[in-house]
Amino acid sequence: MLSIGEVARQTGISVRSIRHYDRQGLLCSTRACNGYRYFPPQVIGQVRQIQQLIATGFSLAEIAAFPACMRNEEGTAWCPQTRALQRQRLATIEAQIATLERRRAQLLAALAGTE
Repeated sequence: MLSIGEVARQTGISVRSIRHYDRQGLLCSTRACNGYRYFPPQVIGQVRQIQQLIATGFSLAEIAAFPACMRNEEGTAWCPQTRALQRQRLATIEAQIATLERRRAQLLAALAGTE
């Protein structure tokens, strides 16, 4: 079993974030009689997978709703059950990029008119 500090050191994630993931039900810990959290070794891959999913734009609530196959192993390919969510996230990101490109063009045009 790993202490929360050891999990933080091995993953580069703050103790606070690990506690938060644990409270959200994304990780499984046991408590010692002194109240300290201890985690099984596989939590290292789980934390890294959660971080990868967050980096692609998913919220913790969305991640919690994913099947265990998506949350429990680092680098897991997308499960068929999450394919629709993946496509929806991609569409959202593409819409955001399009909006930013329009704003950029407008700002560039405004700057060109003032010079």
